[in-house]
Amino acid sequence: MPVAASAIYFLNLRGDVLINRLYRDDVGGNMVDAFRMHIMQTKELGTCPVRQIGGCSFLYMRISNVYIVIVVSSNANVACAFKFVVEAVALFKSYFGGAFDEDAIRNNFVLIYELLDEIMDFGYPQNLSPEILKLYITQEGVRSPFSSKPSDKPVPNATLQVTGAVGWRREGLVYKKNEVFLDIVESVNLLMSSKGSVLRCDVTGKILMKCFLSGMPDLKLGLNDKIGLEKESQLKSRPIKSGKTIELDDVTFHQCVNLTRFNSEKTVSFVPPDGEFELMKYRITEGVNLPFRVLPTIKELGRTRMEVNVKVKSVFGAKMFALGVVVKVPVPKQTAKTSFQVTSGRAKYNASIDCLVWKIRKFPGQTESTMSAEVELISTMAEKKSWTRPPIQMEFQVPMFTASGLRVRFLKVWEKSGYNTVEWVRYITKAGSYEIRC
Repeated sequence: MPVAASAIYFLNLRGDVLINRLYRDDVGGNMVDAFRMHIMQTKELGTCPVRQIGGCSFLYMRISNVYIVIVVSSNANVACAFKFVVEAVALFKSYFGGAFDEDAIRNNFVLIYELLDEIMDFGYPQNLSPEILKLYITQEGVRSPFSSKPSDKPVPNATLQVTGAVGWRREGLVYKKNEVFLDIVESVNLLMSSKGSVLRCDVTGKILMKCFLSGMPDLKLGLNDKIGLEKESQLKSRPIKSGKTIELDDVTFHQCVNLTRFNSEKTVSFVPPDGEFELMKYRITEGVNLPFRVLPTIKELGRTRMEVNVKVKSVFGAKMFALGVVVKVPVPKQTAKTSFQVTSGRAKYNASIDCLVWKIRKFPGQTESTMSAEVELISTMAEKKSWTRPPIQMEFQVPMFTASGLRVRFLKVWEKSGYNTVEWVRYITKAGSYEIRC
């Protein structure tokens, strides 16, 4: 069930009540005394953000020098409660000029009470969007002298904004040039054994958009995901030619996406917010295209010498290239001297992280580079402990490449005025936890 908060309190670090609001009559007005006595005075504030005292649950969070405490008497959704607190603080900051602390609360009592009445009704969270609330709560808070001045004036027609289905976008936007920028950003995670077998591999990705569109446009995004293509072919009664298809896991959408249409048609349809936002996030565990293969060979020659050979091969297309490639090869702490031979880039020993760091500014596709290093170790009289070899780590960015194989098939923009739009699509793959055991 939702939060169903009985009361909310704002306390300073001494436990004094700065402001409070009772939403239900199932708790007494002195419940804050129990929080102060059993939690604050016992110095258990940092142990757990949820505590039960006398049949009531206290959900609290510290923001700057203020504790926000929500009191519930039933089995409430804790995640929803903390989400409410985070969104409420963001709302207050938008009114106070970016500051939220004890002084900001003391200077804005009236405004906070008005906002608390709007964002929660009988203990249930309501609309917390600053853009919407500023349309009809036009009172300005006492802003910090270091905060920026408000840039946008509220627009009319607040009722439509609050009751309609497009609360994240206001009407009346006009641009001379209507453009949409879409970025697919992926992080590839890999754990590979020393023999070259993949132990763990997955891709986490997100689709970022930046929209500069007039009016209230309706966008439709088509991807090469397997379920969406199968649904589209069923609706059109003919097969869809799209090349490789992928299966998306753990997909989460921005609130602007029409989930009803997605569930029925498997298409991403939405009215976008103005400016930059994250449209969706996803994860892929099968069919991952690894951008690099790493073949390490490390030989320990006695107690004072090591030979390190690392070959890195780029697997992506020959017309592509990777930027900022960094290969970190761990070495023992007693390393005294190193010498290198590299076919491209530069290599050096970094004593602060006990690694040989090999950097290549630009790595073309379908090529390979090698690094050979001789490592001299300090000889010690103590019994040598076996060196546990940490994995080799990689960092890189590959523009116009996706490890998942995700592709944008189409991006359609429809608006009643019928203006022309310019769509820009960009792909980039980065290294997440990219490790190779040696």
